[in-house]
Amino acid sequence: MNELGKSPSCHGVSFEMGTPQVAGRHMLYKPVTLSVWGKRSNSISKVFPGPGSRGSASLRRSESRASSHFCDLDSDDEGDDDEDVEQQAELELIRHSSLPHIAEEDNHVDAPGPSVIKVPSKKATEPAQSRLSVILLDQGLFTVYKRLFLVCFSLNLIGLILAAAGHFPYAKREAALFSVGNILALVLCRNEAFLRCVFWAAVKVLGRSWVPLPLKTATTSFLQCLGGIHSGCGVSSIMWLIYSLTQTVRRSETSSVEITGVASAILGLLVISSVAAFPLVRHLHHNVFEGFHRFAGWTALALLWVFVLLTAAYNPTNNSYNLRGSALAKKQEFWFTLIITILIILPWLTVRKVAVRVSAPSGHASLIKFPGGIKAGILGRISRSPLSDWHAFGIISDGKEEHMMLAGAVGDFTKGLVSDPPKYLYTRCVHFAGLPYLINMYNKVVVVATGSGICVFLSFMLQPCPAEVYVIWVAKAMEKNFGDDILRKIKSYPPEKMIIHDTAVSGRPNVPDMTVEAVKKWGAEVVIVTSNPSGSRDVVNGCKAAGIPAFGPIWDS
Repeated sequence: MNELGKSPSCHGVSFEMGTPQVAGRHMLYKPVTLSVWGKRSNSISKVFPGPGSRGSASLRRSESRASSHFCDLDSDDEGDDDEDVEQQAELELIRHSSLPHIAEEDNHVDAPGPSVIKVPSKKATEPAQSRLSVILLDQGLFTVYKRLFLVCFSLNLIGLILAAAGHFPYAKREAALFSVGNILALVLCRNEAFLRCVFWAAVKVLGRSWVPLPLKTATTSFLQCLGGIHSGCGVSSIMWLIYSLTQTVRRSETSSVEITGVASAILGLLVISSVAAFPLVRHLHHNVFEGFHRFAGWTALALLWVFVLLTAAYNPTNNSYNLRGSALAKKQEFWFTLIITILIILPWLTVRKVAVRVSAPSGHASLIKFPGGIKAGILGRISRSPLSDWHAFGIISDGKEEHMMLAGAVGDFTKGLVSDPPKYLYTRCVHFAGLPYLINMYNKVVVVATGSGICVFLSFMLQPCPAEVYVIWVAKAMEKNFGDDILRKIKSYPPEKMIIHDTAVSGRPNVPDMTVEAVKKWGAEVVIVTSNPSGSRDVVNGCKAAGIPAFGPIWDS
């Protein structure tokens, strides 16, 4: 029933700036060696002492395998740039392909001055995996998302079995109410205004230094995987409605043909919406999924009102309709449906057409500027037309006069922002909170971004934050692809809290190993990663293998 927004399509890439020829202006960071830190310079790259400097013995070449999963902004073989952060963001998954193999290069040292180190890139020996296989096969059988789905579905199934066996008479009598109740729950799990309040409350209550870390990470896992409850309630609502219709057919004297027909139409729309949300359909035909999910949901909501009014007005004794306000107010379905309607309409009431300034530092990304400051960790949705597909992006803001969105040009919509920059875009004034917002819950956090995924973390670099935030950014040709505006903001962040790696200069690093070493160096509590599905999976799995809590976007965040 609820319109599922797309997951945040903020793409992550980390890099180092510049070229190795001018050591004083563009320094390169050796990806996995964290034991020596350079002094601050005008460059955003890490600088190490030269061979003759004190501590140079700690510099070493990485022996770890290069990751094959991190994005290349030159990729043109992807479709639309959003999955659901919701994805996500909605939410928000990254629509990039893997980097091409980069030939090994020798270390390069400019003398005199600091070392400029290039790390050789090794060809990956693992076969490349498609994003679809990662979504369908590689998330495991017992993820938090799937466990929440199973818990939700199992509780409903137990209730249904008890009702059918005569041990739960209320549920047997009010099966339609249980179906509507599940729809209310699934709408709550996707309502941006409600979730903004939930995320705010979680940070307010748990964002204290004395709160145990396991409680914080468990809350983060739960809030990140609310899609499991959403989908579990969706399937359960269908199950209860089928049971209700079966009961109605058996007791045809207590209902009418009109009520049965409307309920059957609602069931059909719910089934269509659920099938469209199945991962295979959703990944391969995302626009189809969004269209069916939105318009089938709206149609089903309208029919639900018809159903509620008919059932409240129907008199089985004389097979007639006589709607009275008192009878309608006594029906629980009426109040559930009213709340569902308010939740669905509320975000649409905040849609505004706003003037924007769009610039394209390169053909690979666009920077969209809006008036008004936004808090760190918040994401927003934009569209060229309010009834067309909406796209979610992380928001970059210093919290003062304006905010920006960085959109990698990897789909029709985002490529259009470069080739045909609009003067106006539609946006929702109710911005939503996602996984990045929960950084505020912790004391020390390492954030890992590849490509334009840095946008979801830039606000934490520009605004005061309760947590100490340390940044790993891996990207390709940052100056060329992202422009001076973004780089100036990054340069303002303390260099001792950053690891910047340019894949165009230094090849692809082993980001999981780099992350684990960074956590140990900085003493961080948790890792938040924004990358493509396989890249996020590798970082999360690498950190968990080292006993470090880590979170990254899932396909239905």
